Amino acid sequence: MTSIADQIAEPPLGQTPPLTAKDDAIPPAISAPAISLPVAGERELRLDLFRGLALWLIFIDHLPANILTWFTIRNYGFSDATEIFIFISGYTAAFVYGRAMLQAGFVVASARILRRVWQIYVAHVFLFTIFLAEISYVATSFENPLYSEEMGIMDFLKQPDVTIVQALLLRFRPVNMDVLPLYIVLMLFLPLILWLMKWRPDVTLALSAGLYALTWHFDLYLTAYPNGFWAFNPFAWQLLFVFGAWCALGGARRMSRILSSPVTLWICFAYLFAAFCVTLTWYLPQLGHIVPRRIEQWMYPINKTDLDVLRFAHFLALAAVTVRFLPRDWSGLKSPWLRPLILCGQHSLEIFCLGVFLAFAGHFALAEISGSAAMHALVSICGILIMCGMAWVISWYKNSADKGGSRTKSTGGNADMAGGDA
Repeated sequence: MTSIADQIAEPPLGQTPPLTAKDDAIPPAISAPAISLPVAGERELRLDLFRGLALWLIFIDHLPANILTWFTIRNYGFSDATEIFIFISGYTAAFVYGRAMLQAGFVVASARILRRVWQIYVAHVFLFTIFLAEISYVATSFENPLYSEEMGIMDFLKQPDVTIVQALLLRFRPVNMDVLPLYIVLMLFLPLILWLMKWRPDVTLALSAGLYALTWHFDLYLTAYPNGFWAFNPFAWQLLFVFGAWCALGGARRMSRILSSPVTLWICFAYLFAAFCVTLTWYLPQLGHIVPRRIEQWMYPINKTDLDVLRFAHFLALAAVTVRFLPRDWSGLKSPWLRPLILCGQHSLEIFCLGVFLAFAGHFALAEISGSAAMHALVSICGILIMCGMAWVISWYKNSADKGGSRTKSTGGNADMAGGDA
């Protein structure tokens, strides 16, 4: 009988799968490595599904408030799609590059990770350039400088030489372009994280939690240009990334009894309901009395920049409930209705960049054409359809290239497939 956590991940890097009768004939090795290679299996479609969902939700949340906004999770609790994206990115990156580290060693695996970091950085620079061109063209053509101000590029127009350098250093970012710089920084430290995970996974997670606590205590942050700080503080958000890596490398399996417990399930339901009640007071002020004053003073502000504990706990509750009711072998994962979501999740870097571009295009359409509810719905649905179409084209192109005879080494190819879309 398999446990809940058995459905989450492959055998952890530190655990060897049980021997079969055929394996009994093989003499045992003299010494076992600190971690062992997990058995390769089918791609974890649940991760792709929820990563694709996160991309859709991020796109909708980047648009002005509309009807579909009420279907995003940020309106019903403390966390939002960003937590989903970062956790899954940490999970997939650790699982893929952990395998590479076992097969090729620390130096080669680190080189592959750094190559992926470079790819993400180049994508960020291209997105920044295209985004600036898009905003500048619209602002000039329609003689509306408010677009430049709303999208946060006024400093670039005033001092393009200085601002370009700051953008290359990831210190200057227009609106909606904060996730990729965060991910670049987190991936830079993935070799160290994996090396520590090889040594002691639980200690690594504890060190990550300690850095998170120090961030809050000493107010650690990275500065932004021309003023302020990063919208997503890497010193805090690294906890979610490392937690995802910890789950991928065996932590989920070790939590099997906790996840399977009815007590855990009811605690999660109670917390999610309490969070829902609190968020109701944000939109219905007349319900403000349901939250005691002392709890309000303790709870607010629920800081997204530094990944507030309440946000982290809300994500954990959502994840525990999801794992409980959505098994790995759920037949719906093969449904053609969910195929667009899964494809978007499998090509997340490209789809995220496209979503940022489409979000401003939608903002422009709503401002210049119509701000009606019907137009809001049309812009949102069209944007999602374009993202799905692009994901299908990318998938078709890659499949065609594979069938055409392109050959890669097994470890490198897997890293480019899964880690490349983390």
